Amino acid sequence: MASSETQPRFGQSVKGLLSDKVTSCSGDVIALTRQMLKGSRSQELLSQAARNMVIQEDAILHSEDSLRKMSIITTHLQYQQEAIEKNVEHSRTLQDQLKHLMR
Repeated sequence: MASSETQPRFGQSVKGLLSDKVTSCSGDVIALTRQMLKGSRSQELLSQAARNMVIQEDAILHSEDSLRKMSIITTHLQYQQEAIEKNVEHSRTLQDQLKHLMR
């Protein structure tokens, strides 16, 4: 009879240990799932950051190109201004000469 008494206790103890192991494994699976989701979200955020960086890089390159073009336009406008000033001075000289001739 002693063996029949130890059988149920042994069975109960195995069931308890098994239940504890299952609970422990379930907790580990939940923790692993949470970690994977965090990793997935981190990857998503990194991808978004990389896309934003590329967009910013393009904007910077476009701005640099625009500044180069504006610099060229400014230089051309300065040349035109100098040419106009010379023409105005030349025009004044011609006007003075014309006035002199008409006297």
